[in-house]
This record gives sequence, structure tokens and C-alpha cells, in this order.
Amino acid sequence: MATPNTPPSPDAPTRRPPQNPGYALTAHAVDAMAEKKATDIVVLDLRSIAAMADFFVLGTGGSDVQIRAIANGVMDHIEETCGERPWQREGTEALEWVVLDYVDVVVHVFSEEKRAHYNIERLWGDADRADVPDDGDASDVELLQALSAAASGNA
Repeated sequence: MATPNTPPSPDAPTRRPPQNPGYALTAHAVDAMAEKKATDIVVLDLRSIAAMADFFVLGTGGSDVQIRAIANGVMDHIEETCGERPWQREGTEALEWVVLDYVDVVVHVFSEEKRAHYNIERLWGDADRADVPDDGDASDVELLQALSAAASGNA
């Protein structure tokens, strides 16, 4: 076990600050999920209730192939547009619940069964919630649009 004065092992991932604001990464994740036809895309705003992340983005894939495509689509899109890769990622082998941790934003891609079983929306029921309409994208999420406008001085 490392003490406060002991540096982390070289194999331990280093938690680094994101280069982009959380709302921007969230918007890109939503757009990538929508492009890969994820269903039931939801944004949970955790900023006022948790310190672990600012936003969760949840989406569902209908098969292993689609879950992989959604997760890869999110990673590719965020890397291409924002220059960021996930700090951590889990579930890319089993493809039932893939987690992509971008520090301020955590993306969850579920199978229908795992999403119903874990019911993250209920667990984080105190969070503000934005449902992305079918065939929608980040431009349909008022919270993200308001944060973007405020950041650019157009609020």
C-alpha cells in the first residue's frame, strides 16, 4: 500500500485533469451515442450531489456488436474532437456494461438487461436528468446548451 509520500506505481493510471469542460465532453458523448443509434440516452447532472463526476451519460445497445460500436464511437469521437482518451475503461470484453471514465464525465453503455438490473437512474435519483429524444442529439439537451452558452458569454 502506498503512503502519501510514496509515488504511485508506474502501472497505476494517473488521474489527470480533463482538457475540456465536462459539459462539452458530455455533448460529444451524446452525439456519438446518437450517431451509433443508442437508445434511451440520458444525461444525469451530478454536479450538486457528487464529487466523483459532473455528468453521467447513459445509453443502451441492442447487441454486443452495437454496444462495442457505441463505446468505440464515443472514444473515437471524443479523441478526434477533443483530443482526450478515457482515463479508465471497463467492460469492453463482456460488452454488457461498458464504462468510459473521462474524469468529469462517465459514459455508461449498457445491454438492455444490465441497464434494467442496475437502474443507475434510480440510484442517482437526486440528480437532474435530461432525456435525449429518439433521433435527437446534444442540441436537444437544454442543460448542455445553457452551459455552452454561459461559457461563451451568450447566457
